[in-house]
Amino acid sequence: MPTEYVDTYYKRTLSDPRTRYPALAGPESAEVCVVGGGLAGLSVALELARRGRQVTLLEGSRIAWGASGRNGGSVSPAFSAGADAIRRHVDEDHYRALYRLSMEGVEVIRANIRDLDIRDAHKVDGRLRVVRYDAGDALQRWCEEQQRVFERDVRVLSRAQLRERLVTEAYFQGVDDPTSFHFHPLNYARALARECARLGVRIHEDTPAQQLALDGAVKQVATAGGRVEARTVVLATGGYTGALQPALRRAMLPIATYIMLTEPLGERVREAIRSDAAIGDDRRAGNYYRVLDGGRIGWGSRITTRIDDPPDLAETLRRELLSVYPQLQGLRVETAWSGRMAYARHLMPQIGLLAPDVWYCTAFGGHGMNTASIGGRVVAEGITGDSHRYQLFQPFGLAWNGGALGRAAVQLTYWSYQARDWWRERRSR
Repeated sequence: MPTEYVDTYYKRTLSDPRTRYPALAGPESAEVCVVGGGLAGLSVALELARRGRQVTLLEGSRIAWGASGRNGGSVSPAFSAGADAIRRHVDEDHYRALYRLSMEGVEVIRANIRDLDIRDAHKVDGRLRVVRYDAGDALQRWCEEQQRVFERDVRVLSRAQLRERLVTEAYFQGVDDPTSFHFHPLNYARALARECARLGVRIHEDTPAQQLALDGAVKQVATAGGRVEARTVVLATGGYTGALQPALRRAMLPIATYIMLTEPLGERVREAIRSDAAIGDDRRAGNYYRVLDGGRIGWGSRITTRIDDPPDLAETLRRELLSVYPQLQGLRVETAWSGRMAYARHLMPQIGLLAPDVWYCTAFGGHGMNTASIGGRVVAEGITGDSHRYQLFQPFGLAWNGGALGRAAVQLTYWSYQARDWWRERRSR
């Protein structure tokens, strides 16, 4: 049976729900075979097609079926790893080059929306980064560095200024980032697929890769219905990566996060949220949310190594929202869903060469929209020889995830982050 999208806000608001791409049937040849139809794989394919390369893209389910089409829709610079963590691996110049790549990833999406006239991406400018403790001095230093080093337009909002936008006692200060934005990631990804197809990329949905033969000048990717022969293979799977390529699976941890969609609140939503910006707090497992059409709230929260959805998911998220905005008591939830992200232990994207002409482009969890976009570009540049910018990610590599003990350690780490967040916030009350 053909795969369908899970029930999310994005599925409910698809602009072209009937567009599908046929499963692979029989042999096919290409210069490059991309495995994975999320934002990373689509970005690689599109960048290569724009450079005149012949590409086949294989997606096991539907285009952007995984985290690329289920996320919170926020697009801003940075990586999941914080600046201090990155600087432990690289020097200051290297760090700044990486951060500028993350900024370029934002501009890749902005340019595609503009140049391809992707109106159904519903881009809305603005992002508010908020904190639940008194951090005014630290935020000011951060903004000054962003302005001085990266020429970014960001500024600190005092508690009073923030309360004009977010009517809650939960937050102390915030950062106003007007050049970041939020959008409809599934419509955007499907628009990239349409542009790929227009440029000659052969896209096959419902076509999971089952076997790889990566030695020799011609690689083979076998599926249930056929095979693709290509000189170059790009593995761009994410949180749903299976055992197809053990080196990637061992280096990645699937981490789940959750989102709910409230009922339409109309103007009542302005009793709480008086901003159209994307909003997110700085906790490791914090809240991220935004106002959508009709006054609905898309509310995201939590990260966990647990794969199955908790049975009370919608009610848990509803309670979290009401703990921040109690004036919205009585609101109902329309739907709730999870998405599985791919994280490396170092929290940086995994981008590079697995073997000659075998590339990997994955692990964009937590800050995926901008990083998957720039990851796709630098891999395409590496394949065509246009640049070696992908080498900026070499210091991170495919670190072993630790197996079952690694998953347990990560969950314990997240719990410790939550405990530290709780203690820091309590001290600020």
